[in-house]
Amino acid sequence: MPDPTPTPAANASSSTPHAATVEFDHVTKTYDPRAAKAGAPGAVNDLSLSIPAGRICVLVGPSGCGKTTSLKMVNRLIEPTKGRILLDGVDVATRDVTELRRGIGYVIQQTGLFPHQTIEDNVATVPRLLGWPKARQKERAQELLGVVGLDPSRYARRYPAQLSGGERQRVGVARALAADPPVMLMDEPFGAVDPIVRERLQNEFLRLQEQLAKTILFVTHDIDEAIKLGDVVAVFRDGGIVEQFAPPAEILAAPASEFVARFVGADRGLKRLSLTRVNDVELGHAPTARAGDGAADARERTRRNELPYLLLLDAEDRPIGWVDEARLPAEGQLGDRLVSATSPLLDRRTTLKDALSMLLDADVQIGVVVDRRGAYRGIITVEQIAGFTRETAREAQVRADAATG
Repeated sequence: MPDPTPTPAANASSSTPHAATVEFDHVTKTYDPRAAKAGAPGAVNDLSLSIPAGRICVLVGPSGCGKTTSLKMVNRLIEPTKGRILLDGVDVATRDVTELRRGIGYVIQQTGLFPHQTIEDNVATVPRLLGWPKARQKERAQELLGVVGLDPSRYARRYPAQLSGGERQRVGVARALAADPPVMLMDEPFGAVDPIVRERLQNEFLRLQEQLAKTILFVTHDIDEAIKLGDVVAVFRDGGIVEQFAPPAEILAAPASEFVARFVGADRGLKRLSLTRVNDVELGHAPTARAGDGAADARERTRRNELPYLLLLDAEDRPIGWVDEARLPAEGQLGDRLVSATSPLLDRRTTLKDALSMLLDADVQIGVVVDRRGAYRGIITVEQIAGFTRETAREAQVRADAATG
């Protein structure tokens, strides 16, 4: 199987001391030995995956395809029938099961918080089992509540019933991180909350991963969530068989089979735009001038440019709006009364999918890119986005062909 490892991020090196490689080595799980002897497929069949340290690997597929079974075999909640699962090269079957589980963070959909314990005590569950001193338990719990965005002065002494679903899910993540595990298992952790809260949790999760760089196996049935969160994605089909294991961009640009193409959807080109930000595209430039500048010079510069508009800026280089070349006077000074149109303002972190949506909603072809101060940095057009999509699709197809050829 081709190596799907993406280019390492600067802050998520595979050499991080708090992350581990995870490898499935020809793993099969069969619940009915008699059926297996008769040749019937198991819940998981001959699964071989290698997940780099410090990466998020998303297991995605329809219900009953073996995703959760594969996840639970890592911490031996389910034992494989055949094959091995290795953490940093060590077979988990050779590890004491209690010790193994205490060293792996585990987050489930309903969080599994203890209702009779305070939030602080819930977060400190594993450190308490490991025999940490009480002062250290308390310090770690309060530290992690802050990390997941819950003020410990407000939340530490509360009980799970006093929290919203999204807050409880954050506590579940904090508890899984308490003993600084090298691997985290997350089984549909955001599936029970509403879409708005879910998006916030996803964004918070990605922010945390930038800081912590854990090795994470994440189960979901939602391909959009898989694409957003995964460094690598394993697409399962019924029978516990992986159809494709690759970075999200490659899966979207070059699906390995008809099943994968159907599963990711006919809008996979648009989905691919959600993986790329404005900062990843070489920006174009429009003729610009500040309000109060001389009109004659601005008019001449606009005439020499293929874009028949001038972007008028204020004294801080913040966009005011577009001036049609035909409206530029031959003399005098430029003022905002000349402005005839505006464009959506985009920052460098805006995804191309969101940028395209904003342009279409505004019924314009050009977006204006600004920095954190709102100052002009360049323009991006619908045609640029379309061209970027075509080029990256060709590149992904070439990589996929080279890997399989």
